[in-house]
Amino acid sequence: MTRYESAKAMYAAYGVDTDAAIAKLKNIPVALHCWQGDDVIGFDHDGPLSGGIQTTGNYPGKATTPAQLLADMEKAMSLCPGTKKLNVHACYAIFEEGEYVDRDKIEPKHFAKWVELAKKYNMGIDFNPTFFSHPMASKDGLTLSSPDAEVRAFWIEHGKACIRISEYFAKETGYPCVMNIWTGDGYKDVPADRMGPRMRYKESIEAILEEPFDKNLVKPCVESKVFGIGVEAFTAGSAEFTLSFAATHDGVLPLMDNGHYHPTEVVSDKIPALLCFYPEIALHITRGIRWDSDHVLLLDDETKEMAKEIVRNDALDRVYMALDYFDASINRIAAWVIGFRSWQKALLAALCTPNAMLAKLQDENKYTELMVMQEEMKTMPFGDIWAEYCASCGVASDTAWYKEIEAYEAEVLLKR
Repeated sequence: MTRYESAKAMYAAYGVDTDAAIAKLKNIPVALHCWQGDDVIGFDHDGPLSGGIQTTGNYPGKATTPAQLLADMEKAMSLCPGTKKLNVHACYAIFEEGEYVDRDKIEPKHFAKWVELAKKYNMGIDFNPTFFSHPMASKDGLTLSSPDAEVRAFWIEHGKACIRISEYFAKETGYPCVMNIWTGDGYKDVPADRMGPRMRYKESIEAILEEPFDKNLVKPCVESKVFGIGVEAFTAGSAEFTLSFAATHDGVLPLMDNGHYHPTEVVSDKIPALLCFYPEIALHITRGIRWDSDHVLLLDDETKEMAKEIVRNDALDRVYMALDYFDASINRIAAWVIGFRSWQKALLAALCTPNAMLAKLQDENKYTELMVMQEEMKTMPFGDIWAEYCASCGVASDTAWYKEIEAYEAEVLLKR
């Protein structure tokens, strides 16, 4: 009997079909974010990051051209099991030699190479307007909530352009495009007016959504935030604001990034709460340390709990999942792979949990037995299930994938 067969039998004793779990996971799309590969710089500006974002570290080999970034993403994807999507920011528009248009004038043609990559691997594409690192956001950091009507108009046009690009992605790839609206608008110190900026923010998003689009193809989201660097006292797009906006605007999804909450808040608890009311929700999955942090995703407790809530509530087809972190202190391709594989492990572990049995124990007030069973699940031979899943996807289940990263670093990254 192989290790997998032995582990399979142990899970079967609790009513878990590991073959079915593996088969199901293979078809769950998870979006891989392009901005990990170049520290959120993009291709349409040379200036520093702004809007409450900061990347720390200077590990060698950062992608500086579209060709390098696309090649690095392909390398990362080759080492990850499961179904992938791309997640692209608008600042990653790829222009022809000598061409440049500002963000309010970008067109689908500027993202054709992203579509080529997606089609090569039969992937969908998610999209994000880029409301930061731009002269029109540099004066006071405000975009859609700015008191300057000219600034707001510029960013509204950018948002509308992104809707058109999102629909282009969906039509070209055959998969809906999740378009996430997030800004770092806020104030460093205590504001004199909190409602005014939020009303301007609300009206600006509404203006963006006036752009015609097919709701079956484009899934607009509003993402909340606690704060970023330089906007510690107030953020226009708070959790209450975005949840209320999504609830009152047809076809708009709430997007939760689990790095954007206060230290004692957990998104795992928010997922089932939102699923009670929203047909669909979206996630940006990261690892928050303290608050508003974008550390590489690991298989920690909250990561596992988030996956459990999605699976146990039968919401895999209701939750759009995308990774979102950036770390320049380690090998950037390894960062992609570690995070993607960690989320895959979390989903597989959730699929290998006897959720119906545990829920029944809870409903029957058998709390002692529930605790016993929950603890028992923690020492089940999950590693053998993971190894079988990876083998069936044609990738290494252990650290052998890192040898490929080291070779790629020596042969490619260190020569940049």
